[in-house]
Amino acid sequence: MGEQILVPVDRSAHSDRALEYAVDSFPDAELTVLHVINPSSYWYGNTDGYIYSDEIEAWLRNRGEAVLEDARRTAAGHDREVRTELKLGSPSRTITEYVNARGIDHVVLGSHGRDGVSRMLLGSVAETVTRRAPVPVTIVR
Repeated sequence: MGEQILVPVDRSAHSDRALEYAVDSFPDAELTVLHVINPSSYWYGNTDGYIYSDEIEAWLRNRGEAVLEDARRTAAGHDREVRTELKLGSPSRTITEYVNARGIDHVVLGSHGRDGVSRMLLGSVAETVTRRAPVPVTIVR
């Protein structure tokens, strides 16, 4: 079995570049594209507090499948096939757990390049994965 490369995607230009980089840079590797639905994205507030919506989760799952289909098309344009996975959870934690559970050898992900206050407030999936992943991580901007 060849090298296993994980490429998390979120439909941003940064993750698109990361996928293209992985497709071009690891021609003999098996590529897995992962989209993580963040549970906090489908809770919303009203006057009674926060509530869960099946409709919002279904919409996010459909959007996630569309993100993965875009990734499959991108890879196909480079004569590559990719395995796709849709998971629910905290993005950085889910990515790291996936790496550990699936024997991933390398992670390639995009970074928005936030700094200062926006990075403190929003966090950085790329930074957290880089610190926690037990394998090499390539960050593409």
